[in-house]
Amino acid sequence: MRILLLNCPIIAALCFFLNAGSPAIAQSDNSEKPLDAGTFSFQLENDLFSGTDRHYTNGIRLSWLSPNGQTFEPLALARDFLESVALDDDVPDSKKAVRLGFSLGQEMYTPKERHNTELILDDRPYGAWLYGAVSLHTISNPDASVKTLESIELALGVVGPAAMGEQAQDMVHEARLIETFEGWDNQIRNEPGIALHYERKWRLGDPRDLFGLGEFDAIPHAGLSLGNVSTHANLGGALRWGWNLPHNFGPPTLIQGGAPFLSWNRDTDKAYSVFLFTTAQAKYVARNIFLDGNTFRDSHSVSRRPWVADFSAGASILAGSVNISYTTALRTREFDGQDNNSRFGSLSISMQNPF
Repeated sequence: MRILLLNCPIIAALCFFLNAGSPAIAQSDNSEKPLDAGTFSFQLENDLFSGTDRHYTNGIRLSWLSPNGQTFEPLALARDFLESVALDDDVPDSKKAVRLGFSLGQEMYTPKERHNTELILDDRPYGAWLYGAVSLHTISNPDASVKTLESIELALGVVGPAAMGEQAQDMVHEARLIETFEGWDNQIRNEPGIALHYERKWRLGDPRDLFGLGEFDAIPHAGLSLGNVSTHANLGGALRWGWNLPHNFGPPTLIQGGAPFLSWNRDTDKAYSVFLFTTAQAKYVARNIFLDGNTFRDSHSVSRRPWVADFSAGASILAGSVNISYTTALRTREFDGQDNNSRFGSLSISMQNPF
């Protein structure tokens, strides 16, 4: 099973970041308040959660989200600029909550047949993507029932053998006595990767009571991605039903790194929240390096389908400052000749103010 808890490059880099970077956070003016260490989150996506072993086969991401209004001093200029160009320019800064995020992640893609050492022309290429990302998240009118979340993220990394997909996968497969994939020599070649992501979510109001059977709400979203790794646009939304629905922005997405985005207040917020959710989105894909192959050199590629749909369903538990969500997802065929839709599961865990 390709669950990359033992992915040494990501774990080591995150530890260095947390130990070396955290003291540089700007402190609040109120010295009587305890240190707000932000939100730490872990997100794992794996197809074996859904009983398959192919296509988008594993994604892992470790993230840290700053407390509201705090950031690293060298990045304050970038934060202020991104906040100034947010779409809600009619909302004064005093009515915005701004958070900065850092993430480290890895994604892996494989064909269906694991034992074939030759190039499989009619199936997707082997590929991996290792990256670090910085993101900015702006919530307009955070104390109101109607509010928006804008997220922008810049991810930089490497695609190809340098992303260490084969080594990470083999290490975990061998430890768990699972057969390894033998065609990694045919993976897409080394290439620097860049991806600029933008996402906007809308909260349309407070959750509605559902005839005494819990609460219900809807959270639409739209997004755009540019870069040689992926260029696409998407539109969709989430529906939630449960008890004590948090007034946040719904199920975690990859750009959010599993963080709930609105601070939990021990004195005023509910002690727990339990809910089910379902999401759907349509995506127009103009480029996907894991289907189109390398940008600047020849490599294996397949005929990409421009329109893709994602559907998911899951459950989430929010207990104080800890949020755990599990999602099962289905993605429609991404290339001509793909015999089945892709299915995978996602586990997300976040903890706010752990110290």
